[in-house]
Amino acid sequence: MLVSLKWLKDYVNIDDEISSFTERMTMSGSNVEGIERLGKDIDKIVIGRIEKIERHPDADKLLIVQVDIGDRLIQVVTAAANIKEKDLVPVAMDGAVIHGGKQISTVKFKGVNSSGMLCSAAELGFDDHGLPEDMKKGIMILPQDAPVGKNIKEFLELEDTVIDFEITPNRPDCLSIIGIARETAATYRIDLNMPEIILKEEADENARDMAKITIEAPDLCKRYVARIIKDVRIEPSPLWMQRRLQACGIRSINNIVDITNYVMLELGQPLHAFDYDKLEGHSIIVRRGRDSEGIVTLDGVYRLLSDDMLVIADENKPVGIAGIMGGEESEINSSTKCILLESANFVGPCIRRTSRKLGLRSEAAMRFEKGLDPELCKTAADRACQLIEKLGAGKVAKGYIDVYPERVNPRKIVLKPDKINHALGTEIPKDEMVDILERLGIRIEKDAGCSFAIIPTFRADIAREADLVEEVGRIYGYDRLPSTLPKGDATRGKIETPIRVSCTIKQILADLGYSEVYTYSFVSPRVFDRMNVPADSPLRRAIALMNPLSEEQSIMRTTLIPNMLDVVAYNLNQKIEEIRLYETGTVYIPKELPLRELPCEKKKLTIGLCGKQADFYELKKTIETLFAVLKIRLYEFAQYRHFAFHPGRCALVLMDGEEIGIAGEIHPDVMENYDINSRVYICELDMDILLKKASTDIKFTDLPRYPASSRDLAIVVEERLPAGNIIRTITDIGNDLVEKVELFDIYTGDQIKKGFKSLAFSLTYRAKDRTLTDEEINQVNNRIREKVAKEFNGVLRE
Repeated sequence: MLVSLKWLKDYVNIDDEISSFTERMTMSGSNVEGIERLGKDIDKIVIGRIEKIERHPDADKLLIVQVDIGDRLIQVVTAAANIKEKDLVPVAMDGAVIHGGKQISTVKFKGVNSSGMLCSAAELGFDDHGLPEDMKKGIMILPQDAPVGKNIKEFLELEDTVIDFEITPNRPDCLSIIGIARETAATYRIDLNMPEIILKEEADENARDMAKITIEAPDLCKRYVARIIKDVRIEPSPLWMQRRLQACGIRSINNIVDITNYVMLELGQPLHAFDYDKLEGHSIIVRRGRDSEGIVTLDGVYRLLSDDMLVIADENKPVGIAGIMGGEESEINSSTKCILLESANFVGPCIRRTSRKLGLRSEAAMRFEKGLDPELCKTAADRACQLIEKLGAGKVAKGYIDVYPERVNPRKIVLKPDKINHALGTEIPKDEMVDILERLGIRIEKDAGCSFAIIPTFRADIAREADLVEEVGRIYGYDRLPSTLPKGDATRGKIETPIRVSCTIKQILADLGYSEVYTYSFVSPRVFDRMNVPADSPLRRAIALMNPLSEEQSIMRTTLIPNMLDVVAYNLNQKIEEIRLYETGTVYIPKELPLRELPCEKKKLTIGLCGKQADFYELKKTIETLFAVLKIRLYEFAQYRHFAFHPGRCALVLMDGEEIGIAGEIHPDVMENYDINSRVYICELDMDILLKKASTDIKFTDLPRYPASSRDLAIVVEERLPAGNIIRTITDIGNDLVEKVELFDIYTGDQIKKGFKSLAFSLTYRAKDRTLTDEEINQVNNRIREKVAKEFNGVLRE
């Protein structure tokens, strides 16, 4: 928010150094981002009256001008074509400095002395956008009431300090000169001088008889105030108004538009002026847009509307996009004789969505987005009419039209000075607190022995007692608060078990050579097609984002596998041959679509392998190592078919009979969809179950007191039979005597029938209470051999 210091001083009487002022405002919560000094370099330029104009004897395009500068006449040679005798103009005298730092001195033009220069607007640092065309190309002509000999910097307020305040989104009331003035008055403990608004209302007609206002979307428009101005004269604004607008970053257009912008900057309420005679039926209807409906806005662009946008319309067509920009058809111009002045309050989120959708930003939209005070509408409309009357730009009709469906009332909060002092660690007297709050516009009332703070409607950010503590604290001065050490009982920090287990998992994988990756939770709907996900799969029931950054990030992921494939593909493209990656992330499973409640958020662990040393058994070893460190013993791998994995190299990971994930080699078709030419092995495990099943208890057992004996078992079975089934059978039969079963060889070749494989197991026998005899071992071993051969239709090998 750019604030002119000269303009600010109209409302607060401050006489402080700019450095001290900005520091105090920053300390009280109005952070200053920057300072710009305007017109400081301009010097020795005064107002002069042209007394005589003659042609240069030796130059057809030059004029010799005698100018009265108050205390004397000086001669100036100029080529300007827009001047005449008795005109008042800016005169740069000998030794003067114009905008940009250039110095003017006495020179000769074709033998004629020129003791200065007549200045254009640009040479004064004055934006000529709102000036007549002849002044844009020539000398700046001043009003006839300009005092001859007066310093031009004082007359045009060229020298000014512009302060750039950083306004937080919760303080839209500070997006105005009055808002900053109120903060200044509270900070300096001085009075705030609000402009007095008195209207003449010279037109005979009453506004209520001239127009009709209807709000068809009260949920998007809280209030609409309209005033009618007749006998309008469209002309340039006075120079003082143009200069103030320029200092705050707004170009001058004409007197009516400049007045609406002036009031917007002064009070913070955007206004818009419609050409009354161009409104069909002399009606204003605030409604939602209609599909396929369009409007040409003031910037000359045709914009297509939709039913989620709020528009201002007459009886037949839209005439403006509410809170953003007016329409070209109802724009005021030099032929306008009557205007309808709009001062309305629109709902911020609607304005923001429309602005983003249309790619159209404006000062008005920026203010509406943050939420404005509906009570400001009438004041702003009256202030604009007062300025119109002051500048002689028109006659204001009697009365006004005010459609206010649901009035906003001030909030009431109990004021507890003791509690405020306790929170701040201060001893501020109650009278001082009341003074601080009242300077901020917060009235204090007493009722039944209690004090209540009546929060003005322009302070929507103050909602509870803690906000009052903040208001008192920042105006009193945070730098004045006493410094104290924190009090309380020291407690020892503790890491929760799930976090500790999660860190352990990451450390294990890092020790095994894996690198952690992070990917976005938002993915493209196309990932399901690339993974060959069936049309009826629950994975396709993904949550769609209402306002995605792009189509590639338009849904919330239901699996981490596509993310891991993307990372693997990226690394392969970077010529990285050996890839070991893992990610712990969240997937989002909706309970129903469309959403009626928050989705289930499940944590997943995904591990990815690719390279010459990568195979299914390497991935399985990683999983088993992870389970071993986490002290998870009751798990198994079961053969499985999955649409994203190779049909013969995929396993379901089970824990206590419960499915916790899947592991295997990615299907060749899927790898082709991801442009991957190497084999990729991935597992996805349910992290929540891992955290639940993992044990942090350390159990000690005695070292074996009796020796162990080993026996080997080799059996030929069908190739599709999982070795885990045989291991479970051996363990069940061996009871407590079989201490360990290990698969140490798998053989398929010429000596084995096609479709079969040879599995070799090593069985370790040991008893806890005695040394086993060969007879005991052979008895159990034979029973195991017979059972395995019979149950799995296998052939034992010697």
